[in-house]
Amino acid sequence: MFAVIEFAGHQYKVQEGDKFSVNRLSEKEGSKITVENVLMTFDADGKDAKVGKPTVSGAKVELKVLEHKKEAKKRVFKMKPKKRYRRNKSFRPSVSVVEVVKVS
Repeated sequence: MFAVIEFAGHQYKVQEGDKFSVNRLSEKEGSKITVENVLMTFDADGKDAKVGKPTVSGAKVELKVLEHKKEAKKRVFKMKPKKRYRRNKSFRPSVSVVEVVKVS
């Protein structure tokens, strides 16, 4: 069973066992989160779909926080040609890795 959820300001298509990273969460590692903002659900074959207005009533997705980490460095480079203006900055965003435990 697939589901489209709204979580931490973004939309994700998830199924049981999926792992994905989101912006850093305040929950501790190993804690569970229940998401009730389910926008759409699909069967395993993808033929029977339920679309929410705006959410599907009674649908829930249970998530587990696996770890908090930093991603690879992202580079921000600014340049104006012919003006000798160049700026090079970089940062490492903090993310949380989340696993889908149950889609119901």
